[in-house]
Amino acid sequence: MSTDGLFLGTDRGDAEYRAAMKQAIDAVLDVVADREDPYSGAAPDALSESLGDPVVPEEGRGLETTLDEVAERVLAHSVDPSNPRCGAHLQCPPMVPGLAAEALLSATNQSLDSFDQAPAATVVEERVVDALCDLFDLPREADGVFTSGGTQSNFQALLLARDRYCARQFDRDVQNEGLPPEADSLRVLCSAEAHFTAKQAAHHLGLGEDAVVTVPTDGDRRMEPDALETTLAALRDRGAAPFALVGTAGTTDFGSIDPLDALADSAAEHGLWFHVDAAYGGALAVSDEYGDLLEGLERADSVAVDFHKLFYQPISCGALLVRDGGTFRWMARNAAYLNPEADDDRGVPNLVAKSVQTTRRFDALKPYVAFRTLGRSGMAALVERTLALADEVAELLGSADDFELLGDPTLNAVVFRYRPHEGMTDEETSRLNAAVRRELLADGRAVVARTEVDGATSLKLTLLNPTATLEDVGAILEAVRDCGTTVSGTREVAA
Repeated sequence: MSTDGLFLGTDRGDAEYRAAMKQAIDAVLDVVADREDPYSGAAPDALSESLGDPVVPEEGRGLETTLDEVAERVLAHSVDPSNPRCGAHLQCPPMVPGLAAEALLSATNQSLDSFDQAPAATVVEERVVDALCDLFDLPREADGVFTSGGTQSNFQALLLARDRYCARQFDRDVQNEGLPPEADSLRVLCSAEAHFTAKQAAHHLGLGEDAVVTVPTDGDRRMEPDALETTLAALRDRGAAPFALVGTAGTTDFGSIDPLDALADSAAEHGLWFHVDAAYGGALAVSDEYGDLLEGLERADSVAVDFHKLFYQPISCGALLVRDGGTFRWMARNAAYLNPEADDDRGVPNLVAKSVQTTRRFDALKPYVAFRTLGRSGMAALVERTLALADEVAELLGSADDFELLGDPTLNAVVFRYRPHEGMTDEETSRLNAAVRRELLADGRAVVARTEVDGATSLKLTLLNPTATLEDVGAILEAVRDCGTTVSGTREVAA
């Protein structure tokens, strides 16, 4: 088979690229423009069947035909996060500047492990990291690295915290010698509402999920500082060794933000690494109106921030920031073909030493283009619009007879239950809401999340879309009502 036309750098390859990109853009716009609902409603079996022929046919069909098939069989059955009735998860509608940046970084295919693979990209990432450290009021010696998102950022933060603690407390070089015998005593603390990635990281770090101790929360689902002190005292009485405290700035369900300043005080008093998972709420830093909700974050030893949530960038795009850039030494390594020690001596910025990845995308270009396009005030306006909408939706739900608002929103996540009759028990309401959510997805008119609150299935709207209106949310609630009627009238609501 001829390679002519498959790669950039030849006349035919350049022309094929231009045509393919136009076809791909048209396919995306056709889906967004022509489909009223956020999802087709197709079930998994139907989706698999629609793909038809073998994924790897004996003979290729050409790019134009393949892209047509993808538009018909894949894009048409994809959830559309740009639709204002798509409000399930922290899956944002990507902004156009981010999409343009995605095309640029994909085509140039820079790898952020060594400077000679990505010279300009390396400098851009360093400059964006510096800007983020300034945005979060971290000190001059702060540093960071781009990641795939909050999961990787939280893992890497706890990796650095563990290795620093073991070196200082047990004189153990974990990178070379492995975990010390005392590793069974290591503990991480987080709130009972924290993201599951704290436990996942403990598993991956060889500590086990039982090493994560959850601290009770208050009525607003924020970590309770007095309960933290009680928990720390109990751990030490049992001979445990707490080494890290994870504060959350934006829980997945309610958007709750822990009292970061108080947690920073406890971390300092007890010698804990203080990590803030701000994957969701970190975008508040651009807002003069809501930025004070992050008070205390500037005292963190590390911060996780995502750009594919409230910064409206295409997946995947996150960053880990550390208060002291020197802490990256706990995981740094040198490879002769990538970042030889001689490069370190000459100040060549090979970013592989700061990452748990080797090959790594130029994702920093996406927020760079977005910030350059909109500025801080433009980004803030997008964030503030969605938080204002969440308040309006909460008021709407609170005044409705057949909905039950389960808490005032801190960010733009609104949790509620559909309870059409006052006499319904919590168990009946739980079963109904689980069935309604399934019916909604099959119906396709709206995409709503489910969660569990006090043991009962509940519904959640994550209102990330700055173009969504109260009328759009009203249409979602009407779809909930319609599906509730369908479920109740056509079949028994199963557990």
